Amino acid sequence: TSTGDQEGEVVSEKKVALNEAQLKDTLKKFIGDITQIPPMYSALKFAGKPLYEYAREGIEIERKSRLIKIYDIKLISIEESIITIEVDCSKGTYIRTLAEDIGETLGCGAHLKGLTRTQTGNFKLSDALTIEALEAMSMPSREKVLLPTDALLEGLSSIKLTMAQTEAIKKGQSIDFISENDKEVRLYSASGQFVGVGQPDLQGRLFPKRLIANIL
Repeated sequence: TSTGDQEGEVVSEKKVALNEAQLKDTLKKFIGDITQIPPMYSALKFAGKPLYEYAREGIEIERKSRLIKIYDIKLISIEESIITIEVDCSKGTYIRTLAEDIGETLGCGAHLKGLTRTQTGNFKLSDALTIEALEAMSMPSREKVLLPTDALLEGLSSIKLTMAQTEAIKKGQSIDFISENDKEVRLYSASGQFVGVGQPDLQGRLFPKRLIANIL
């Protein structure tokens, strides 16, 4: 299709004659480091303007290929001309482009029919609850299933502050901190309470970057 998904116009049609072995062999070719050219119908910006706006105006912008990584692809099902796959991929992967590239390799063409993100980082769709389910719970039950704020930052290193350091950070002051890099860190008080995110420099100082309100 013109957009690589169901929203676009059909630009070509070919007969589909696929078997499971052929599909699995083709999918294996996409595992590992591969390059992708971002689709025109994407939020990627050119000169401050999203590419999809240019696409709607009929303007084609030259895009540079990007290196992404496909950790794994599993064939889930084949139903006539529709195949369902599960993809474990790096950030920045365009699944719509992957679908088109797989179709091109198979020789029949393809577009993306549907997309469900089942996991990002440590957060899984299978662990999710609806707003309605949460509203139906008692407050104690709700508190048991809701994740703490710092669960979003598990990829960052963490440090425990002394009481004096915590007070300084709360006041927006920097503290002594030796770091080998300037990557953000999670900050915790001496009692283990999440304080916020700190930004170290390479001159032995740590600055508060984002703090949690009402720190005890």
